[in-house]
Amino acid sequence: MSDSKSVRPRRRFWGWGLDSDALSAAEVAVVKALMSRLGAASAETRAPPQESDFALAAPRVRPPTSLADSFSATPHDRLNHSYGKSYGDSVRMWARELPNPPDWVAFPADEQAVTDILDWAHRANVAVVPYGGGSSVCGGVEPAVGVDYAASVSLDLERLNRVLEIDHSSRAARIQAGALGPELEAQLRPHGLTLRHYPQSFQFSTLGGWIVTRSGGHYATLYTHIDEFVQAVRMVSPAGVLATRRLPGSGAGPDPNRLVIGSEGVLGVVTEAWMRLQDRPRFRASASVRFRDVFTAAGCVRALAQSGLNPTNCRLLDPEEAVFSGVGDLPNSLLVLGFESADHPVRPWMERALELVRDHGGEYDAAAVERSMHPPESDGEGEHRKGAAGAWRDAFIRMPYWRDPMVGMGAILDTFESAITWNRFEEFYRVVREEVSDAIRRVSGRPGRVSCRFTHVYPDGPAPYFTYAALGTDRGDFGASLSAWREIKLACNELVTGLGGTVTHHHAVGRDHRSGYELEVPATYREALAAAKASLDPGGILNPGVLIDPRDRAVGITGVLGPRVR
Repeated sequence: MSDSKSVRPRRRFWGWGLDSDALSAAEVAVVKALMSRLGAASAETRAPPQESDFALAAPRVRPPTSLADSFSATPHDRLNHSYGKSYGDSVRMWARELPNPPDWVAFPADEQAVTDILDWAHRANVAVVPYGGGSSVCGGVEPAVGVDYAASVSLDLERLNRVLEIDHSSRAARIQAGALGPELEAQLRPHGLTLRHYPQSFQFSTLGGWIVTRSGGHYATLYTHIDEFVQAVRMVSPAGVLATRRLPGSGAGPDPNRLVIGSEGVLGVVTEAWMRLQDRPRFRASASVRFRDVFTAAGCVRALAQSGLNPTNCRLLDPEEAVFSGVGDLPNSLLVLGFESADHPVRPWMERALELVRDHGGEYDAAAVERSMHPPESDGEGEHRKGAAGAWRDAFIRMPYWRDPMVGMGAILDTFESAITWNRFEEFYRVVREEVSDAIRRVSGRPGRVSCRFTHVYPDGPAPYFTYAALGTDRGDFGASLSAWREIKLACNELVTGLGGTVTHHHAVGRDHRSGYELEVPATYREALAAAKASLDPGGILNPGVLIDPRDRAVGITGVLGPRVR
């Protein structure tokens, strides 16, 4: 019962990626340059955590013999399922601080095993934390369940990773929830189909995780969230199976799919879903546009979002973000603009978009745009890109790999995303950058850098995604860095909600965003959600402390941010 049951390559338990992953020489130089930009006297590389650095207590309970084949208590499996991938998670790993490891990790082989595990956990008062791909950056998978439970189990659906059925005429597929992004795309590709949902965590996140966290993906407009692709879901709860009907649309009361989407594992475990697919794109066009003023650039993005052109990519990087990503220079902002289609050439769409760009004073390389419409044959997540757009995407995908060694060198490096209506954006942008900069200086005693990009845009407003970086300590005092980050994080939650934005656009609530979530969402709605949880999870065993508290349970602790202040 103690052998690892994982069937995937070994993940790096203390950070992003696989054990075998490494930074290139060029990336090491980037990391050192970024540390220098933060004011570090040196970029000393520290030894990363090892399994032998952690003394794990023995599991507090023992699963029944009938479920033995599903459970593992190896140090690597328990360490790998102790945290997600937020800054707070990363710095605690570097500090060798592990207060809440799961007692067991469960790897069910099918839906019946999920049901049996939940039945046992309900009877034995064991908390169950659905893990997805473990890429949560908001405290969504940490087994910080308090003392009111006999033990905790992290539930990993990696064995449920197949495309089970394809309906070509409806262009949909039934896919198991444990499939990672590359796994499901590889199975759809021979059929000429794609889900076309590429979050930054694509390589290490699952379909089920995307659904329950309302993940944001590839499209900057129109199809921005996983919501648009969910046709039907199947969720196992302690009270039974909730299975919705496949329909293109329905007006039959509140949509039961919407109860599941965004539920963050507190109501049940999604085991499979019918997903709306698309034909693989064949026609593309892209442009990298420079603007001298970020608000002029934002005005251009608003015009594009309200034009009905629905660009696939419409991501604005402010000057600091462009420099941080290595694709721009001060004082220019950069707009990464793109169109794609499986059905028709997109030249007319790009030409009209560039008219709007010119109306707002944007500058671009016309020859590069023309070249983008005649790329080599390729598709999927590795599709052909050139110039600043491609460089930005490469940096975007690799940023989590850069962050881990920077945390080990003493950097505080984190992100938060929001959404705000256009009429409030300029004030929102100014105040957030100023206040976060002030918070960094106040709690760390050092200046910080704050940058912003748009990840998604809507006709009524953008989704600004902020990155901040500061030098916490260059003496390896991870506790001081963690304490500073806690204060900054709580200040950010209060700031964005106080200015009228959302506390999270696509990173979910988890534990880390609850202080803002409870300001944003009406109390009567949260009470209704708690009632739904009481019905589906009467024992309160599923992911306690995430999103909402189970009724009549002393969750007590809430992860890295500590006890929640009401």
